[in-house]
Amino acid sequence: MTKKSGLEKIVSFCKRRGFVFPSSEIYGGLAAIYDYGHYGTILKNNIRDAWWKHMVQFRDDIYGLDSAIFMHPTTWVASGHVEGFDDPQVDCLDCKQRMRADHILEEFGVDADKASIDFVNDELNKLKKDEKVKCVNCGSKKLTPARQFSLMIKSNLGSPVDVLSEENVIYLRPETCGGIYLEYKNVMDSVHPKLPFGIAQVGKAFRNEIVARQFVFRTREFEQMEMQYFLHPDKMDEKYEMWKDLRWKWYLEYGIPQEKLKWYKHEVLSHYASQAYDIEFDFECLGGFKEVEGIHTRGDWDLSQHSKHSGVDLMYTDEKTDEKFTPHIMETSAGLNRVFLMFLDNALTEEEVEGEKRTVLKIDKRLAPIKVAVFPLLKNKEDLTGKAREIYDSLKKLWMCEYDVSGSIGKRYRRQDEIGTPYCVTVDFDSLSDNSVTIRDRDTMKQERVKVAELKNYLTERLDEK
Repeated sequence: MTKKSGLEKIVSFCKRRGFVFPSSEIYGGLAAIYDYGHYGTILKNNIRDAWWKHMVQFRDDIYGLDSAIFMHPTTWVASGHVEGFDDPQVDCLDCKQRMRADHILEEFGVDADKASIDFVNDELNKLKKDEKVKCVNCGSKKLTPARQFSLMIKSNLGSPVDVLSEENVIYLRPETCGGIYLEYKNVMDSVHPKLPFGIAQVGKAFRNEIVARQFVFRTREFEQMEMQYFLHPDKMDEKYEMWKDLRWKWYLEYGIPQEKLKWYKHEVLSHYASQAYDIEFDFECLGGFKEVEGIHTRGDWDLSQHSKHSGVDLMYTDEKTDEKFTPHIMETSAGLNRVFLMFLDNALTEEEVEGEKRTVLKIDKRLAPIKVAVFPLLKNKEDLTGKAREIYDSLKKLWMCEYDVSGSIGKRYRRQDEIGTPYCVTVDFDSLSDNSVTIRDRDTMKQERVKVAELKNYLTERLDEK
């Protein structure tokens, strides 16, 4: 058994099987922007819903939110994004290719994460003297010095003029947590939670990335699954370790092997942070471990800054002790698109069956886009198609199902294997007399006869299990 390897194979698979398409392809596409097809949309929504269940539905201390993409521009002044949300950019003087300077240094073992632009240029100059640095596109060694490139995307929303200025600019949010901080007071005033508690949301964010490559792993429009947990500073260490454990176990719960995960500890921290760890997954298609989720402490920076800039008191008063303080925050922040790619990378498998190659998406059944496929043995026999349709119409009220009559049964099995369908139900001529169907398991390919009357219970037991 061998796994799919190479980013191109993943990209090709996603387009061919309706998971992900290049956006605006009929016009030549738009760099680092993608659209999700039928199966991709369902898979992404299933991942989102699995996260939401564990973060909100299964807990009593976390509340949901869906905040707006556009927010008052002072939001991003208070958070520090307007002044310092940027990456170091280097340009090729020959082909005009843009590159992330910190990524160039990373290839030579230099950690430039959150480093000053002076440090970045000093390290680049050392490498340039040895003629080690060259353009990733054309190979030229004629590169500009690094300079800061803002990741904020501007709009003129609500402005009567086309020219953008600091007076009329409205930013597209670069991260979803900003809306959580702004709605902290409304959540407190409406549902009256006691510390510690969290606010969770899933939503889109936008960043003007210098280099956005690696398919849906790094894009300019993306979705985040974030939870901000508000607490007394004395509880930070205890709750931080709790959430690290819970988030690690979530990935294991949905079929990610422990050996494919690792913790990355940030040595260089933001000024407000005391701890910052990332969960990394070993992407075969990307050639190594990459971040899928960050779990970070943020101190009282966010609420203090928004209180300062808005003039609104965001402090919390403990009813038992009368202590008044600004809550500290720890966050869990996962990239939904990255997690989507992680599950595909982990599950997409090629294996040999009776001398033929079988491609199968061995993904957790709860995440599979289609749960059950129903086939009549022959598409031109009304007795078979009628019964198959009746079964399909019954099952689709419970799960996402698919009805397929195209090609041989073997080809239909292979199509469903590729999109990860756990069970295929075939109606044959015996079904007309014994009222039974053949159920075929995706992973084992074993077949079993089951009475139609018992079909729902049979599938429920297996689709609800891990």
